[in-house]
Amino acid sequence: MKLKLKSFGLFLIAFAISIGIALPVSAASNTILIYGEKLTDAQRSEVRSSLDISDNETVEEYDVTGQDYADYINGNPDANMYSSARILLEEEGAGLTVNIVTPQNITEVTTEMYENALLTAGAENATVDVVSPVRVSGHSALTGIYKAYDVEGEQLDKERMELANEELNVATDLAENEDVSQEDVSKLLTEIKQMIAEQNPATREDVEQIVSEQLQNLNISLSEEDRQMLVDLFDKMRDLNIDFGAVKNQLEDIANTVADKAEELGLDAGFWEKVANFFSEIFASLSDLFSGLSN
Repeated sequence: MKLKLKSFGLFLIAFAISIGIALPVSAASNTILIYGEKLTDAQRSEVRSSLDISDNETVEEYDVTGQDYADYINGNPDANMYSSARILLEEEGAGLTVNIVTPQNITEVTTEMYENALLTAGAENATVDVVSPVRVSGHSALTGIYKAYDVEGEQLDKERMELANEELNVATDLAENEDVSQEDVSKLLTEIKQMIAEQNPATREDVEQIVSEQLQNLNISLSEEDRQMLVDLFDKMRDLNIDFGAVKNQLEDIANTVADKAEELGLDAGFWEKVANFFSEIFASLSDLFSGLSN
């Protein structure tokens, strides 16, 4: 009996270790929760609930204010801030992931729009969850994310933050004013950035040519005013020498790293078959063990 219990204990330890390796654990030490300052106490509790943050779980909490809106991107200091965000700053090479937790309450900004704007601002290597307990456009969440970087001592360039906010306004304006879906707007902005990374335009005329080509490729028709608004936006990006190629390279490096790690761990085509066999053997061992204990 003692031998069987000892073997069972060792088995449980080995099982726990295997599960620990298989399932990534998210550290909360560098997690920041930014509330829109106009939220009530009840709404703040709702934000925590939406993010599955328990009452006894400790995270760094800050408010994003109208003055922050003014400081970071020259916005209106009297603006009412409701959008909130949880930001987990990741290690170098992790990339940028944005999730909208309450899509029913973020009415204008999509996940892709946030990601595009944040890359323009220079924000990288973070997991961002956007949430609001009330219906809002979602624009103020961007300022909250900037503040999270700031309180962690990671300075983002002010001109790039202002330009990212302008990009978000352009994206939502196009989706609202033109017969273009939010998805097509995000695709358009992304592909223009990719072309800028590939061609490195030297003049405004070069930028205008890229914009025209991508509008044609995606079969998107814009008014002359909105077309020039796009050209103005990306010409400013050209002036700031934003290297979108660096972001592209980072994503490629991450993909290669993941592939290398999978190969090192033996995650070949038969990996899931091995997993199935592993758990089948575990359940068979448990069945035999308890059967022996009951005899």
